[in-house]
Amino acid sequence: MQNIKIWLSVATSNNVIARSTKIALIVGTILMFINQLDVLMAGEISLIILVKILLTYCVPYCVSTYSSVEAILSTNIKN
Repeated sequence: MQNIKIWLSVATSNNVIARSTKIALIVGTILMFINQLDVLMAGEISLIILVKILLTYCVPYCVSTYSSVEAILSTNIKN
């Protein structure tokens, strides 16, 4: 339980949130254009498409957060 609290504390730190948000905006936008540009250009936006777009940004955010936290924790363990 202590490990989860530490992990969540690092994951919600300002540095990790800022880094993950930047990555999510860049990577999510690229992926959104790759996956949804034709739908957006056709003007066929539905609730399903909006959910897909939201998830397109959530995935890189989660991956970046996980990677950052694990890197920070592994560095702290070594020191």
